[in-house]
Amino acid sequence: MDSTLKCSFLLVLLGLVVNALCLTDSEHCENVVKKWALTSLDHEVKNNKHTLKDLLFFLHVPRTGGRTYFHCFLKKLYSNSLECPRSYDKLRFDPSKEKCRLLVTHDDYSITSKLPRDRTSVVTILRNPVDRVFSTYEFSVEVGARFLVHPNLTSAMQMTGRLRAKTKGVSTLDIWPWKYLVPWMREDLFARRNARKARRTNDVKSSDPYNMEDIVMPLLNYINDPIAHEIVHNGATFQIAGLTNNSYLPKSHEVRHCVDKYKNLGEYVLQVAKKRLDNMLYVGLTEDHRESATMFANVVGAQVISQLEESNAIGKEAAVNKSELTTSFSDSELDSNDHQNPNSDEKGNETTSSSDDNEVKQENMTVRKLMETYEVCISSLRKTQAHRRIASLKRIAPANFTKEARLQVPQMVIQRIQSLNNLDLELYEYAQGIFAKQHNEGAEKLFDTETLGSMFNYSGCLDWWIVSLKTHFAPNQQMSLH
Repeated sequence: MDSTLKCSFLLVLLGLVVNALCLTDSEHCENVVKKWALTSLDHEVKNNKHTLKDLLFFLHVPRTGGRTYFHCFLKKLYSNSLECPRSYDKLRFDPSKEKCRLLVTHDDYSITSKLPRDRTSVVTILRNPVDRVFSTYEFSVEVGARFLVHPNLTSAMQMTGRLRAKTKGVSTLDIWPWKYLVPWMREDLFARRNARKARRTNDVKSSDPYNMEDIVMPLLNYINDPIAHEIVHNGATFQIAGLTNNSYLPKSHEVRHCVDKYKNLGEYVLQVAKKRLDNMLYVGLTEDHRESATMFANVVGAQVISQLEESNAIGKEAAVNKSELTTSFSDSELDSNDHQNPNSDEKGNETTSSSDDNEVKQENMTVRKLMETYEVCISSLRKTQAHRRIASLKRIAPANFTKEARLQVPQMVIQRIQSLNNLDLELYEYAQGIFAKQHNEGAEKLFDTETLGSMFNYSGCLDWWIVSLKTHFAPNQQMSLH
């Protein structure tokens, strides 16, 4: 055989082998993802999702404002003795405590494999994916900047290690996803500061805080980094599907790898996430903060009050544990008001209040009282977080993240964020539909006196719900989403 012809034949044969291997890998991945999806949907418990069950699991998607619901709603209802061990981002869940009633965590949906699924109600909040990416970037930088008080990275890490060894509280560095994102930003901030020192200049070429590479990693670099691909993008979808890199599911890494390699397989993940939203007791939206909070108080809060009254658990250990609040909130976020600038001293008190706001007498709790308590609590939390944010961002001046600065980010960057979060965008749109349906069902129940009698057993509950609905519904009109 002619050598040229022989070479050509071998190349064709090699191409066929490579193509066959690729096809086999593609088919393998499709089988893996399909099997996971079918198994996940089979495990969904089919019962009355509108009724609060024995255990309430708040699946906290990062940067959605869930921390305010924890402190300003749930901590006002559930005593410390009713919280599940390690229940708020405290490393990994230990289900050994009997009769715990509340679990609030950044753990993904796979944690339900450790819970009594037929006795568990799930709630969550979703946020516009583009805004959530912005907020995740900003918070990663903000917390990383706190370490710049140290002369160098080594000193910062040593001090952090000593403090964590001495305290019982939980640091941001213990919490998913910040245990990955904050060290990444911390190291980057020190490297850029060292580079400025080496150049012996603090001159900054850009006025755009999202593209100020002399000070902080530009947003475009951040969203294109493999770490962001692994943890941030489509994060809500993967968290609700139970497929984060923090998953309890043994097969999660392989499923995520296949979806990352073959983008079309993401549709299976999306369908699982949508089905799980369908089965949740409550789905809130960060952008509709007031309406979501009112709905939460009436849909979830009212049932918690009724349930705990019946079990005689409400009112016991009603005060929020101040030491827990101090350690946990010091590393928390308030998404519904990321950019606040109060003219006050930058050294904010670590606790949320020095008054009796942290203590709630719950013997006669109603939805009205719960909402009033929530308003006071969230105002205090916002002020505290604003203090911390201002103090942190001063360390990376002139970089300062504001709503106005976000509007100046090039459209190309926004489009890139959208393309990287296509699953989250579709899931968010789906959640908006669920949110509208929740309001419609609430409107219908206003005219169902029998239902009202069972739902609103406490003075002041109904009027809050009516006020909320009136703000959203004109006669014979559906709510318009914005």
